[in-house]
Amino acid sequence: MKQLWAPWRIEYVLREKEKECVFCKMQGEEKDRENSILYRGKTNFIVLNIYPYNNGHLMVIPYRHTSELTGITGEEMDENGRLVQKSVEILQERFKPHGFNIGMNVGSPAGAGIDEHIHMHVVPRWSGDTNFMPVVGEVRVLPQHIRETYDALIESFKGIVL
Repeated sequence: MKQLWAPWRIEYVLREKEKECVFCKMQGEEKDRENSILYRGKTNFIVLNIYPYNNGHLMVIPYRHTSELTGITGEEMDENGRLVQKSVEILQERFKPHGFNIGMNVGSPAGAGIDEHIHMHVVPRWSGDTNFMPVVGEVRVLPQHIRETYDALIESFKGIVL
């Protein structure tokens, strides 16, 4: 058996699991860089996914805590959609992806890792970005550290006008 060392994961494995919703907690803190928050809108915010499928994988999240798509107001849904569009525009400009996966996993049976607070995923994709590693090794190879991704994107997100 081959070993894959990922010492940075020990912090996640050993940490005490929080009872408070991680999205509600981070939005209330004034630690945007530490929490990888790229933008704060009127009803939604944008954050980099700290366990990404690809570099630039971000989420657009309503401030209001709800687990149901039907629990989102029209105003929240409208801003969420416009922020998804702006996110795609910025990611295209900065990283030149060939495509995107965009969507929600509503409920844990549908694949939601954080099912208590609804959120929209925006995942940039490049031709050839899926290779044998996820299939054979159950490992994703990310070429850029999340802090470098944040630094590459933050100025563009500061300039969002809806």
